[in-house]
Amino acid sequence: MKIGAISLGCDKNRVDTEKMLARLVEAGHTLVGSEEEADVIIVNTCAFIDKAKEESIDEILGAIGAKNLSGGKKKIIVTGCLPSRYSEELKSEFGEVDALLGIADYDKIVETVERITKDERVFANACQDRFFEDRVLTTPYHYAYLKIADGCDNHCTYCAIPKIRGKYRSERIENLLAEAKKLSDDGVKELILVAQDVSRYGVDFDGKPHLFELVKELEKLDFDWIRLLYIYPEMVTDEFIEFIKNEPKVVKYLDVPLQHIDGALLKLMNRKITEEDARRIVGKIKDAGITLRTTFICGFPGETKEQFEKLKSFVQDTKFDYAGFFAYSREEGTPADKLPGHLADSVKQKRVNELAKLQSKIIEERNQRLVGNTVRVLYDDIDYDAQAFVGRTSRQAPDIDNVVYFSAEDEVHIGEYYDVKITGTRGVDLVGEVEK
Repeated sequence: MKIGAISLGCDKNRVDTEKMLARLVEAGHTLVGSEEEADVIIVNTCAFIDKAKEESIDEILGAIGAKNLSGGKKKIIVTGCLPSRYSEELKSEFGEVDALLGIADYDKIVETVERITKDERVFANACQDRFFEDRVLTTPYHYAYLKIADGCDNHCTYCAIPKIRGKYRSERIENLLAEAKKLSDDGVKELILVAQDVSRYGVDFDGKPHLFELVKELEKLDFDWIRLLYIYPEMVTDEFIEFIKNEPKVVKYLDVPLQHIDGALLKLMNRKITEEDARRIVGKIKDAGITLRTTFICGFPGETKEQFEKLKSFVQDTKFDYAGFFAYSREEGTPADKLPGHLADSVKQKRVNELAKLQSKIIEERNQRLVGNTVRVLYDDIDYDAQAFVGRTSRQAPDIDNVVYFSAEDEVHIGEYYDVKITGTRGVDLVGEVEK
């Protein structure tokens, strides 16, 4: 069968999709790049916030449209967070969907394809994790994500992830090393560790984190860069910062979601830090010379204008390297859903836009100071519209941070490193040329 897949949401979902595709290829199926070509369309969904759910529904409707155009010959499988959270609703509202698989049911994908081609409908939501190390990379061959755990035990009041993905579950270190070894042998140069909370890797083994142990073992493999995403702020100890600073292959970059700076709102969010903790942690990361990305929620229930202005001042004064801003999404079944003081969507979006504009200005001003400097860039892609090569420094994560557009007189190769002299800027992005 010809299989087409759409992966939505986070990089953890991407890894799940890549492992589904590997199972299907191993079973003899063929991967295709469009819905028109596909006999079976897989939509791996996200249901984290309203926008993610809307995008997932839109993609399902797109797949149904392709199925209808084929006279009903195509089959549709919907997987991931949306079936885990809304299985019964999807069953009743989308009769054209042939199968629903929840998170951690991906080992059933080959069997499911066989069954739906016999006109069966398949519904599975057992969520039984089974490790599978093979992948069909959907990233450029030189970088890949390694999902080291699933689920979450932090129970932030605004978040539905614990209800969708369950308790925090770390993958066994020997399994991760076997998977990473295959990626390394296949030429991956940058390994990006992801989980809902990377910093707590291994706490479900014996009550203490084992992230350092895992990273030290990964450093023995043939990677150049190892990147850690999604570190919860309360886990950023002095020891943690020293580890990031001193490990030779660990890039000097941390993604630490702060979500707010106002102490009262942090308490309502059930975050494990105070305003003083947040300021101290940020200061230590910056003092260590580590690039810091963070995220903030705008318009949490009860957020006053004064609390928003405090957050705005914090962003302005701190000058984060990178920051993402999200309007609070009201998720049924979460404690925050029951709080008083929910704000209008227009107010939340206005606050998001205001902070995003401020952060862009901060990045643009910093970029101007880099003009004339030379940076080491990993060549990722070509932008034909911009007529430029596209790359990143070790202090830029793929897809979420700005990039370096560069030119070169001599031949360059994707996945290789180049010394690029920064000659200018393009908005939040840098522009340069390869030095001879």
